[in-house]
Amino acid sequence: MTVAADTLAPSRAKRFRAATHAAHERVDSAVMAAQPFAARENYARFLRFQYRLHRHVEALYADPALQPFLPTLAERSRLEALTRDFADLGLTLPEATDGPALPLPEALGWLYVVEGSNMGAAFLAKEAAKIGLSDDFGARHLAGHAEGRGLHWRRFVAGLDSVDLSPDEDTRAEAAATTAFDHVLKLVNEECAAR
Repeated sequence: MTVAADTLAPSRAKRFRAATHAAHERVDSAVMAAQPFAARENYARFLRFQYRLHRHVEALYADPALQPFLPTLAERSRLEALTRDFADLGLTLPEATDGPALPLPEALGWLYVVEGSNMGAAFLAKEAAKIGLSDDFGARHLAGHAEGRGLHWRRFVAGLDSVDLSPDEDTRAEAAATTAFDHVLKLVNEECAAR
């Protein structure tokens, strides 16, 4: 009976998605309300938000303790691409700080949110092209992975779902995903809100 229950239980990624749906919607609405692709000035504010977010989680991508669970994690970081986007556009990098080191469950929640944003970046990349930006200029951080966004995401989800967590740790990971979305919304409001 335990085996059947485990087989029928939704994956960790699906549970995170259900638990964070409302928070995710708030972030999407705030980003689109900022009209990041209406003008380069708007996009520059969007880039500031993106850079601050990715700088905040950069330590997770380099954390050796996470690599056995998510073997391609280090190469998934988009911070370097963001830095190049700023250089392409002649913009100064914003002040940003690294986030705290996180235990495994909380790290998984945060990574779920940041990695998931790469799926939505396909739409954003098309919008960026309308203001002359591309995977090679100014919107490098929105580029899809060479193997395709879908496969890249599925590989991440497989790793996320395979980590053995206790029920308490799983609850903490899910709560961390919500916290991560709240942090993203805070950054969007600070950087992208109409000025």
